[in-house]
Amino acid sequence: MPCHQVPARDQELIQIVNAALADAFQRSSKWLACKPGCSQCCHGVFAINQLDAIRLRKGLAELEELDPERASRLRKRALDTVLRLSEDYPGDPVSGILDEDETDEAAKRWDDFGNEEPCPVLDPATGTCELYEFRPVICRTFGPAMKTDDDLGHCELCFVGATEEEVIAHEMHPDPDNLEAALVEELRTTTGESGETIIAFALVRETATGN
Repeated sequence: MPCHQVPARDQELIQIVNAALADAFQRSSKWLACKPGCSQCCHGVFAINQLDAIRLRKGLAELEELDPERASRLRKRALDTVLRLSEDYPGDPVSGILDEDETDEAAKRWDDFGNEEPCPVLDPATGTCELYEFRPVICRTFGPAMKTDDDLGHCELCFVGATEEEVIAHEMHPDPDNLEAALVEELRTTTGESGETIIAFALVRETATGN
């Protein structure tokens, strides 16, 4: 797949997720703490898929054209993050692909990894995302109540004082037809891109390869 090109239906996925998010905010606004400048969910590393990664690289390429200085600062933050995390990276520090080991030891290693690390896409001056329109799906859905692996969770700053019934009543369903999984598989079969990574490695990989 050519550089920075995402699957054709990725925009459809983003529209579906954004619509679900807008609905969640309409229904749950009194319980949600999410607002510009709140960066609770932007600290601590988390896994993203290759669809997220290629979307982020597309965003960085566009930022490079619009504001080269901002893009350069972002790239430096990403590189600095990679340098800090490479020694203990729970995966391949060259490709950035995370291990798929599901043992208890591997799970603990991941749980203890990079918990205080700020996202390199986070502008430290404003506390806002510099690639907001291109952010991963997980970034779009963090905050509202959502079920993951059969567990209903939400940001610790949200739903303060809510009962379990109130949380359940405000559950968000961001991708009811599992379009994201289908697009990740499409990306794997058409490009060979597979596995999960983290944002810093996704962006530095783009810098290193020139893709």
